[in-house]
Amino acid sequence: MTEQHGRHFHRFERGTDGPKVILVGVDGSDSSLRAAAYAGGLARRQHALLAVVYVQPVLAAGAALGAPVAETADEIAEDLIAQIREAAERLKGLFELRWEFHTFRGDPYNGLVKAADELEADAVVVGASEQAGHRIIGSVAVRLVKAGRWPVTVVP
Repeated sequence: MTEQHGRHFHRFERGTDGPKVILVGVDGSDSSLRAAAYAGGLARRQHALLAVVYVQPVLAAGAALGAPVAETADEIAEDLIAQIREAAERLKGLFELRWEFHTFRGDPYNGLVKAADELEADAVVVGASEQAGHRIIGSVAVRLVKAGRWPVTVVP
């Protein structure tokens, strides 16, 4: 609490009582699903909200060349929701875990940054990149770590 001109104001401060929101990026890859499982365990132990985020890729209209990219991205999101709900049902009664699913559009890095900002994430968990080219140009995980705005855990 900060006192200013006789009034009390609450100021948002990250990390004072443990994380309130743990964000995990998922895209359906094995490493992202491992990251979701890891983040779920963290959220359960910390009594934090698990914010599961899928960033739908947005391609220029000409790049798709008639391919139903938006429909495919929507199908991936729906499949991820179904997988998460199924896993949550299996654990129902064993563990209490609060979770939400969010979809953002854009490239993975900027989508996760936007999600973390909007959801006021205290920590971000992502899977390690499985693409060889990311060793040269940098993976989403490396870019998030370099941003230095949240603790970032990279799950292999």
